[in-house]
Order: sequence, then structure tokens, then C-alpha cells
Amino acid sequence: MLVLPPVNETPDVLATYGVLSQVTLPLAEAGYYVVPVSLMDETFKQNGLSNAAEIQEVSAHKLREIFGADAAVLIKVKRYGTTYAVISSETTVAVEGRIVDLRSGQLLWQGNAVASSKEGDSANQGGLVGLLVKAVIQQIVGTVSDASYGFAGTANNRLLSPQKNGILYGPRSPNYQKD
Repeated sequence: MLVLPPVNETPDVLATYGVLSQVTLPLAEAGYYVVPVSLMDETFKQNGLSNAAEIQEVSAHKLREIFGADAAVLIKVKRYGTTYAVISSETTVAVEGRIVDLRSGQLLWQGNAVASSKEGDSANQGGLVGLLVKAVIQQIVGTVSDASYGFAGTANNRLLSPQKNGILYGPRSPNYQKD
């Protein structure tokens, strides 16, 4: 399986590599051999391609010829980052993905997933002061680090795990069923 750099449709410059750095784990755990991301990235750079949109336009035949992979994963990052309000903030990562057969160019699978910091929040805890303190802490943490990075891993797992989104198990999985 060849994972191509995600196309970033957000204003956050960290989105492509925040998602790409964590996308191979759910695929490997599902039983697929994944071409190392660093090898893929360096191969494209050596051949003058560094823009994710241009890379995703390379023909299926050419990708198979270069990498020898059976399929490619193409991802778009729809949302990545934190939005701030007076008493709250929300970090959200939303991705869309598809898997294409590199022999035929045919679409094999597609899906989407979202992960958000608001998923675990419960109702007003601590009153207004508690909410203000929480908002300040979240904003400080969000500006010091890439708060979206962890949510990118969750979104990737939701997108590409067999149990969650309909991807079949790969040939290296004990759950693989050969027809």
C-alpha cells in the first residue's frame, strides 16, 4: 500500500504532515505492508514533486511502476486546527480518503472521519470561572504545541481501521479471509 501526501484544504500549514505522519499505523495494524512514508516523500522530492495535489495527480500506472505497490491511499484534509471563542476552544481534524487500485486505476474504497476535542466534553463543569480557566489553558497549550496532531491520529484510525469504516483486512492480518 502506498500512502500519498494528503492534500491540505485548510489554512494550517501543519495539516499535511500532521496527518501523513500517523496514517500508516492503522493500515499496518490492519495487515497491509505500507511503503515507508520517508521513502515515498524522498522519491517524489528527488523527481521534483513536493506539492501533494500534484503528487496525487500522478497516474496509477506510474505509481505502480515506481513503487511496486498494489494500491494507493489518497487523503484530503478538510479541517485541521483549533478555533477559539471567549470561553471555549475546539480542535478538530476531518479527513476524507480513498484507496485506488494501481493496476487498473479503479476506486476500491472511500470514506471520511472526524475527531474533535469536544467529543469528551461534558456539560458546564465549574461554572463560568471554570470555563474561563479551561479556555485559557487550552489556548496556551494550543499555541505552544500542535494540538491537532493527536486528533489527526484518531481521525486516521477512524478512517482506515477495518472495524470502523469498512476497509477489509490485509493479507498480513490474522483476520484476513481469502476468497
